[in-house]
Amino acid sequence: METVKTQDISANDLPWKVEWSSDRCTMCGSCVAACTFQAIEAVVERRSITVSTGTVPDPSRRHLAAPAIKQKRSIAHACVGCGMCEKVCPNQAIRTERNADSRANLLARSGGAPLKRGGRANLGTADRVLDKIVVGRISQMTDPALDSERHTFDVLAPFGRVLPPSQLPFSINGESLEMNGKMPPVNWIYPVIFSDMSIGALSTRAWEAVAMATAYLNEKYGMPIRMSSGEGGMPVKLMESDYLKYSIIQIASGHFGWNRIIKAMPKMKVEPGGILIKIGQGAKPGDGGLLPAAKVAEHVQAIRGVPKADLMSPPNHQGLYSIEESVQKMHMSLNAAFKFRVPVAIKCAASATSVSVYNNLLRDPYYICGGFFLDGIQGGTGAANEVSLDHTGHPIVSKLRECYQAAVKQGRQGQIPLWAGGGVGMTGNAAADVFKMICLGANGVFMGKLLAQLLGCVGNERGRCNACNTGLCPTGICTQDPRLVKRLDIDKGAQNIVDYMLAFDSELRKLMAPVGNSSLPVGRSDALVTTDKAVADKLAIQYAC
Repeated sequence: METVKTQDISANDLPWKVEWSSDRCTMCGSCVAACTFQAIEAVVERRSITVSTGTVPDPSRRHLAAPAIKQKRSIAHACVGCGMCEKVCPNQAIRTERNADSRANLLARSGGAPLKRGGRANLGTADRVLDKIVVGRISQMTDPALDSERHTFDVLAPFGRVLPPSQLPFSINGESLEMNGKMPPVNWIYPVIFSDMSIGALSTRAWEAVAMATAYLNEKYGMPIRMSSGEGGMPVKLMESDYLKYSIIQIASGHFGWNRIIKAMPKMKVEPGGILIKIGQGAKPGDGGLLPAAKVAEHVQAIRGVPKADLMSPPNHQGLYSIEESVQKMHMSLNAAFKFRVPVAIKCAASATSVSVYNNLLRDPYYICGGFFLDGIQGGTGAANEVSLDHTGHPIVSKLRECYQAAVKQGRQGQIPLWAGGGVGMTGNAAADVFKMICLGANGVFMGKLLAQLLGCVGNERGRCNACNTGLCPTGICTQDPRLVKRLDIDKGAQNIVDYMLAFDSELRKLMAPVGNSSLPVGRSDALVTTDKAVADKLAIQYAC
């Protein structure tokens, strides 16, 4: 027998254990075939049994070789708890169980490389500020509430620069109102944007499902929702179609895919829904984006114009060294590229300087900044270093509130719409989170991780799956492997997103009605109550106990 060393990996060192029942198993092999991480294998075991077949006890020992399903004792092939083996097993003979004694986080640093995983933070999710806030202003007598079922609500948010009344280019000529100047482009859209998840990070089928849901909600239900492309370009057919008007084209620090976008501009039938300049992101700020080589398939290489290699987006645009430069270079050039007909916004990570950035944008003399997207630590869907996901970034709520209050002090609230995101819907109800963030000052929100869950993602904030960085996504969402991509049902995924957003819209109105607002209650902090004194003091909302 081979010598066992104390440093050898055992099943108890791994984050998940695989439990297999030999009595129920028919050895069909479905579980082994479905496991994309090769965490289990079919083996032959030597078993010894004691039998007695006579009329009187006459025990005898027999040895036999029996087939079995075993978990591999390897960090490289560790089970991630996705549960695909359990889903495909016809006899419920196998399941995964979380291992409380796991040492995998200590051991999984072969070659001295940092841990990487999909974009879900494992720390600080049980103490969210949004969950400590409730809607407290529910009128009964003095200021009657509205009927959420029969009342007409105006659920729209601005995307684009909003001029104050004194600067509107209008003049009165007799009894008519005449425009004697140009207005910055403003699109009034639904207060939810499907956040940037690129082709490359998502599979083509997952990206297509989100695009289908966006178009269906706009065309069928009249909900003007927009989706952001993410860094990495867009399919040429989409850019040359009428559905481009529902898409926000993102340019990020790596400039991936922009060569194709520029070439497609003369052939665009309609204007895009907007342009988003991504300076940084709330999850892993300072670390930049990462698309591992395993996910850089041929079509991704073609769209991005890159070889098959790890693609790192710089943590910020390397040509920008100040906020003033970002206004002059990025905003001006992209506004000019689309002939000042498309709103151009900027996306930054929530940080200690968020208010400084927003204040500088508010003083933009060209009136060309169409929005300020503020991203918090608890969002993110892409691959990243684990230490960055868990330990860098700011929660979104306080930074959103600070930006709004800074604009109020200047009397400039609403001129540059505030959009916020990062962990929206993390604990189950996105409508409640969105309503609270709007009351704290957001004009709208953007969310992405929730979409992945609606498509079938099984990952969570307690370490289940979260293997988006491996290219082995068992649900076909975050992979470019053709065999795995086929697992995703595009129509079902799109239908799940549509159904959720319809329910979301109804729930949002049910929260607007008790406050008595027919339109979005932006900045209506009097509608919120918290039982946490520190939260009340920081956000300047009511404290109740």
